[in-house]
Amino acid sequence: MITSTYPYEGVIDMGYKSIRTSDISGEIVEDDQVVTVVVRSEGKLFDAKAEELAGLKRVTNVVELELRQPDGTSEEIIVSKADFDKVVSADVLAKADSIRGRRNGFTPKAS
Repeated sequence: MITSTYPYEGVIDMGYKSIRTSDISGEIVEDDQVVTVVVRSEGKLFDAKAEELAGLKRVTNVVELELRQPDGTSEEIIVSKADFDKVVSADVLAKADSIRGRRNGFTPKAS
């Protein structure tokens, strides 16, 4: 009869180590330093270091819109705040439904 216990005598415990790297430079990035970039228009994402993204200049005074068509297609567009304000009044936006939760005025029927 052979009896043994785990771990086996003489066997070294082994494991896996994940190493994160920047998809831009290939450099190793510590887990708490990884910035995941989502490129919505391309449906892609990648990892980078914050300093690698420092050259990206932020655009201000813009409004991001998703246009949902009756046929089920949608399109994301970015327009200037000035152009948006010419078409959509502040009153319309104030009364608009939130993208989260129920639509304004909706009350579920009591059971």
